Amino acid sequence: MHIPRNLSALMLAGAFLLGGCASRGPVPTFYDFGPAAPQAAAQTAAPAVPVLVIADANGPSWLDSQRMYYRLLYADAQQSRPYAYNRWNTPPLQLLSQRLKTRVAQSGVKVLSTTDAAAGMPLLRIDVDDFSQAFDTQTQSSGHVSLRASLFRGHRLIDQKTFSRSGPSASADAQGGAQALAAASDAIAADLLAWLGTLTIPKE
Repeated sequence: MHIPRNLSALMLAGAFLLGGCASRGPVPTFYDFGPAAPQAAAQTAAPAVPVLVIADANGPSWLDSQRMYYRLLYADAQQSRPYAYNRWNTPPLQLLSQRLKTRVAQSGVKVLSTTDAAAGMPLLRIDVDDFSQAFDTQTQSSGHVSLRASLFRGHRLIDQKTFSRSGPSASADAQGGAQALAAASDAIAADLLAWLGTLTIPKE
C-alpha cells in the first residue's frame, strides 16, 4: 500500500514525540526551607555585637549539590542514599548559610558578608558535619543537622562550639525530611544566638 509522503512524515514525527514522552522520567520535585517566620522575643538573645560577619558555611562535597540524602538506620547506617526524583532547589550549604544569616539579622545584629566587612570585625565561621534525613524504620524518620561554629576577632579565636539538632519528620518521604531539616536548622539558629549572647568580644 502506498502511503502519501506528507502522511508518512506526520506519522514519523508522531512516533518520535511518543517515544520522547515514553522515555522521559518523572519530573523532579524541588524543596527549600520555606519562608523564615518571625521569631518570638523569647527565642532571641540580646546581640553580643552590633555587627557580625558571617562566612558562607563549609562542609563535605556532598552537601554542595542539590541532591537530597537519607540513611536507612535499620538497614545500613553507613550508607548515604540520594532520592531519585527529589532535589533541593539550592545546595544545603547555601540554604543553611542563608537561614542562619536571616535568623541572626532578625535578632538585631547587622550581618555582613566577608566581601563587605572591614578588618577587625567579629567573624563567624560555620563548618557543617551532617545534614540528612535518617529512617529508624520504614515509616519513621527524622532530620539531623550538626555543625561547628567558630567566632574570630582578627586572627584570634574567641570561642568555638558544636551544635546538633534533630526533629521528627511528619511523613516518611522527601517532603517530611525537608520540613524536619528546616525545623532543625531553625533550632540550631536559636541555639547559636543564645551562645553568641553569652560571649564577650574583646576590642581590637
